Amino acid sequence: MASASIPVYNRSNNPLENSSSHNASRESLKMEPLAVTLLPGEERVIDKDIMYICPFSGPVKGKVFITNYRLYFKSADADPSVTLNVPLGAIGRVEKMGGASSRGENSYGLDITCKDMRNLRFALKQEGHSRRDIFDILFRYAFPLSHGLLLFAYLSQEKYEENGWSVYKPMDEFRRQGLPTDKWRITFINDNYELCDTYPTILVVPFKATEEDLRKVSTFRSRGRIPVLSWIHRENQAVICRCSQPLVGMSGKRNKDDERYLDVIREANGTAKLTIYDARPSVNAVANKATGGGYEGDDTYQNAELVFLDIHNIHVMRESLKKLKDIVYPNVEESHWLSSLESTHWLEHIKLVLSGAIQVADKISGGNSVVVHCSDGWDRTAQLTSLAMLMLDSHYRTLRGFQVLLEKEWISFGHKFASRIGHGDKNHADQDRSPIFVQFIDCVWQMTKQFPTAFEFNERLLMTILDHLFSCRFGTFLYNCESARDTNELRSKTVSLWSLVNSDSTSYLNPFYTPESSRVLYPVASMRHLELWVTYYIRWNPRIRQQQQSPVEQRYIELLALRDEYLKKLEELQLTDSSPNSSHLSNSSAPNAASPTQHITHLHTPF
Repeated sequence: MASASIPVYNRSNNPLENSSSHNASRESLKMEPLAVTLLPGEERVIDKDIMYICPFSGPVKGKVFITNYRLYFKSADADPSVTLNVPLGAIGRVEKMGGASSRGENSYGLDITCKDMRNLRFALKQEGHSRRDIFDILFRYAFPLSHGLLLFAYLSQEKYEENGWSVYKPMDEFRRQGLPTDKWRITFINDNYELCDTYPTILVVPFKATEEDLRKVSTFRSRGRIPVLSWIHRENQAVICRCSQPLVGMSGKRNKDDERYLDVIREANGTAKLTIYDARPSVNAVANKATGGGYEGDDTYQNAELVFLDIHNIHVMRESLKKLKDIVYPNVEESHWLSSLESTHWLEHIKLVLSGAIQVADKISGGNSVVVHCSDGWDRTAQLTSLAMLMLDSHYRTLRGFQVLLEKEWISFGHKFASRIGHGDKNHADQDRSPIFVQFIDCVWQMTKQFPTAFEFNERLLMTILDHLFSCRFGTFLYNCESARDTNELRSKTVSLWSLVNSDSTSYLNPFYTPESSRVLYPVASMRHLELWVTYYIRWNPRIRQQQQSPVEQRYIELLALRDEYLKKLEELQLTDSSPNSSHLSNSSAPNAASPTQHITHLHTPF
């Protein structure tokens, strides 16, 4: 079976396209040649003539191909050609549209809701239950876990030069931070996930705290998620610790071990008062007492101050993103754009998350240790700690450092990716669904806009991460915690997203990047300085897609290529000029030859 590359409008802006150019798996299927290169391990399931109801250009006749990884549509005679390339993992809901007796053109078919800010509609002929086979197959392969099937990541046979699973090694990362110290030690008490089944196996805790202390504290923290170190400031030794809420309850329970434990954290660098950042609105924290949770009261934690950050819960964020989708897809609500955007509250939530992280980073810079938690410590807590660490530590602003940050603060510390995204699960209305990680990546994007020279990676990396958050092509974002990943042998049976990224790292580099190791970033978290991430949320609109290429960035890349060309020519001249006969030429031309290099090197212009 012949194969050709995917005919997309712009290869550079399509992170979901297979960049590894592997040969497709060949099945003895008697179908017409497929216009897309299959991934190794990807197999065709069904082809069907269909009508795509394009929201931008109207009904388009063509053929849809469904594999065990993607839905691919190609128009038959439209000019320009219309194509869709949708990983099945990005599909959140499949519904039948119309019935056998439905009237009206294109009223019978399928309605597909995607997790990546778009919906798809396909129409079929009404006679002979023409949609039954494609509906059943799409439903089965889009939601494999609901049908006893494997996620595609376990079927993929992709091979890469780099093994992305080796990117994050906890001991190496802690050593990079300067740990252990005489105040902080590494413990393996959770080696078998006995202390906390949603924490990683390697933890950093106060040197003075014994293993028995840790066990006692775990009984008073929701899900056993005790306060542990995430990051330490090399100079002033202030630390960011993360945990879950204390189990105070309506009766106002106390736990002397927990109180003493937080005091030991405070004492480690001589902080006068330990600051506890509770990500929730205070009213929510009080309400959580009814279900056995709560917060640290001033009367019981006397050497601590409690600050509520007013960040709303997963349900509020889910509804906010739904409202945003309503005003940007398929058509942008232009007549009352600003008021419509404001009514979604999405940027307001972004502002609150960034503002909270800024407070954490500022406290640490001032030499004061902090503890961060929300309810269970795996949603808002991960947003705050990772963003604060991004502001404080330039290592996390590099391409590989950012991968380490995600692996550490989100993946190893148990953000519930499976529950929040619903990988392979048909229950689209599950109340655990929420765009918490998408919101975090949006916050990172806001920072890259305010500090365009501070990050080694570019926007394409952020979009690739979000695309594969849903795709199920890689194992990186699967499951809720490390214990579940170990049980399902994730690292030995799936490929890491970082294998793809690091095997083609130049595609994800920011040409404006200027390393500044000691710089702390404080973004402006006000509504006037925050923007809607148009190239992500509205990228399916053809008008937006045509404007995605930044002319400034394109010109800068061209200049960098020109610089490299000059440097190469300069090296060649220096090699050829090493003979005695050309010494005069070498001496006279060397300074002038170097000058273009000097000028072009200074193109790292701060904005």
